[in-house]
Amino acid sequence: MLIGFTLFRLTPIAIEAFEYELLWYHWAALVSNILFMLYSEAYRGFQKGFSPRVAARCKYLYQNPKALHILLAPLFCIGYFHVLRNRQRHIIALTTAIIILIIVIQRIDQPWRGIIDVGVVVGLSWGLITLFVFAAKAALSEDFDYSPEVPEPNEAEQRLI
Repeated sequence: MLIGFTLFRLTPIAIEAFEYELLWYHWAALVSNILFMLYSEAYRGFQKGFSPRVAARCKYLYQNPKALHILLAPLFCIGYFHVLRNRQRHIIALTTAIIILIIVIQRIDQPWRGIIDVGVVVGLSWGLITLFVFAAKAALSEDFDYSPEVPEPNEAEQRLI
């Protein structure tokens, strides 16, 4: 839902960039940004990392329900808790960096903000599609071969969550 809401909010801002007279360097930046976001955010970020991990964690939660994990299911599935320590640090650092980027990009004037947001919209759209695909695979397949990256039982018992 968060990704869908973000797409709903960013798409008009991205489209607004095309109301300006874009010069060759705007178009070059737009194409470069789209290609960069397709590779880094969509392919490497979502398709190779986030989407299969979230789907695996959803399947893990379904097969190993615990009250707190169910109550905080979105946070659990994204990996904010009951996850390997290094992965948790990575997720928190990435979330912090994204929040900082959002704050900075909101201050950029059009058409540059729209040019940036076009790439974000493309990347998030791909990401949302891959999330649905991996979720369907996890739900319908017995041999979904992605790790939920949960701590070993003895390590989890030492942690509060």
